[in-house]
Amino acid sequence: MFGVLGRIWGGPLLFRGDGIEVRERQGVRTLHLDSDTVQSAMRINQPDALELSYTRAMMAFLLFAPPPRSALLVGLGGGSLAKFIYRFMPETRLHVVEIKREVIDVAHRFFALPSEGARLSIAIGDGARLIGQQKNRDLMLIDAYDGRSLAASLATEAFFRAARSALSKLGVLVMNLWSNDHAFDRNLQTIEHAFDGRCLCLPAERPGNVIVFAFAVAPERLGWMELREHAAGLQQRFGLEFPRFVERLRAMNACDTSGLRLGAMDSRD
Repeated sequence: MFGVLGRIWGGPLLFRGDGIEVRERQGVRTLHLDSDTVQSAMRINQPDALELSYTRAMMAFLLFAPPPRSALLVGLGGGSLAKFIYRFMPETRLHVVEIKREVIDVAHRFFALPSEGARLSIAIGDGARLIGQQKNRDLMLIDAYDGRSLAASLATEAFFRAARSALSKLGVLVMNLWSNDHAFDRNLQTIEHAFDGRCLCLPAERPGNVIVFAFAVAPERLGWMELREHAAGLQQRFGLEFPRFVERLRAMNACDTSGLRLGAMDSRD
């Protein structure tokens, strides 16, 4: 989801229609929605891997919660998050909400999105309207930027309070934000207010994206020693840079030598 990457990876055109473009360059296929911004990227020889650093950072929720039994994804894109969960978390039933049917069709055709079944279902609709119908979700992933901004309906306190109500007792909401969005501070504060300060931020490795984790209840695992030990096991299982995520959590969150503290984030990276 980076304009710079769009220019770098903007290779030969494979598909164009309904404001959607698919391009491919040097073994990486990219999805663009009404702009040069990369919405999704897939390495052809590793279709289930998370190519973009912000998608990998979204998986850092596993530092604080187990793999979910029931998960909701708002915003499909090329299906990177859905594919990763489908392959590496067999215990998870994932429901996806995507507002454009054409995006779903392109994800199946060009990005190896699996067919629907017992563990994967996809609905066409507005995530903001459907959130009130959800309940007992262990995980909610919100990745709903188009090429320019976050959908306004997904940036209100009413939406985040509805999301909180739809989480299970130990559930977590994970949301991708752009730090260069003029509404970044306001969006972050709205999430924090809706979740009574039980939030953490993780800046992605590539500057621009910040992942927000909002918890139904405060997670038990906040100490550095526990997080590092858990990160090592997660890295072995999922092949992602969880130890690096732990260290990057220092950048935007209140912490001391013993661990993280909820409720006092610094929105400046």
